Amino acid sequence: MKRIIGILFALIVLVSCNSQKVYSDFDISYSKSGGYAPVYENLLIKDNSAHYSFEGEGKKIKQDFKVSDEDLKKLNTVLSQNNFRRIQEDHKKLYDNVTTSINIKKGPNEGSKTDASLVMPNFKTNWANIINAFHEIINNNVKNTK
Repeated sequence: MKRIIGILFALIVLVSCNSQKVYSDFDISYSKSGGYAPVYENLLIKDNSAHYSFEGEGKKIKQDFKVSDEDLKKLNTVLSQNNFRRIQEDHKKLYDNVTTSINIKKGPNEGSKTDASLVMPNFKTNWANIINAFHEIINNNVKNTK
């Protein structure tokens, strides 16, 4: 009996660990979360494979899709043109704010930025342009978007 319970436990652990792999193995990530009525949105890209999830506003969407080389090149161009690595975050404390975080794990734009405490005023346009590039990928590839 102990052996069966041990095997079931091991199986459950393996399945749960494997299901979370998509959230840790990525090259590019865009996530938006928080607010008074919480919203959770994630776009994770590894090579040309993307995983999108959205939960909030009474909707729950999960979808995998392929991102074209052209879209990835365009995204990297937008990141470079808008000086992603140089965007400065403000350090004010904000609560119940919808926060957007972007993580780039490889390439010339490698870095991590968030607007959790807002973005310094002289970088707001750059940040908006980068967010719009992610929204374009989402809107062009995900069915039932907001």
